[in-house]
Amino acid sequence: MFRHLRSMAGVLLVLATLSLAVLAATPPPNHSSIETAVTGQDPGKTPEVSTEELRAILAKGSATVFDARPHAEYGMGHIPGAKNVAAKPGVPMSEYVSDVAEIGRVLKDDKAAPIVLYCNGPFCGKSRRLADELTAAGYTNVRRYQLGIPVWRALGGACQMSLQAFRSVLEKDRTAVIIDGREAAEFNQLALPNSRNIPRSLVLEGKDVGEVKKAKDDGRLPMEDHNTRIIVLASDGPSARYVAEALAHEAFHNVSYLDGTLAQARAAAADSLQK
Repeated sequence: MFRHLRSMAGVLLVLATLSLAVLAATPPPNHSSIETAVTGQDPGKTPEVSTEELRAILAKGSATVFDARPHAEYGMGHIPGAKNVAAKPGVPMSEYVSDVAEIGRVLKDDKAAPIVLYCNGPFCGKSRRLADELTAAGYTNVRRYQLGIPVWRALGGACQMSLQAFRSVLEKDRTAVIIDGREAAEFNQLALPNSRNIPRSLVLEGKDVGEVKKAKDDGRLPMEDHNTRIIVLASDGPSARYVAEALAHEAFHNVSYLDGTLAQARAAAADSLQK
């Protein structure tokens, strides 16, 4: 009987040892997420970066990020920190590509400078065309954020709008919602017509909390169409961006902010405000 028990114990020991060996040889589970995803398209000579990587690049300033779209489209909303250059001369809009010579001027002709390009997402060819032209011109460190503006917005990233584009929106888009992030006393003293106040100090961390939750319930935010264009201004750019990103995290998909003051916004929109 004892020999039988010893034999069984030996078998169990062998099984346990084999199990540990299998576990040790098994690769760790894949914890990839949408933040670390790329399109997986043929990279050609220019690999992709994920949203997580792009955020780190922007925070560290470790590469120059170029928006490969036309300047007017860039003005309507671009990833904060991205640069834009003129179009290559003589190219039809269907084959739009930025001017490599202009990028060279920005980078002082440093062909080894780290570059990241983006455009309008997986089905947009602008950043790939520009990447091909840059590599052909001898640039050696070019990558693409091929997920582009659509995924940047979808993952809670607000975009920056130029003052010139803001003026155009006021003239042409009567559905846009203007959010003023200044304090209530400042807003009540002077504000843009039809703007709505969500004070920066009352925008709390977290979802469905504080003044943002109230704004959802009282009609200041467009709850029946989350694709409505929302433009945020405040006393300064960082405050406007904070409010804009809070709204983007509430599933509003078209949020931009102005990097300036109310006075600058009023000056940019002077003609529109008189109409």
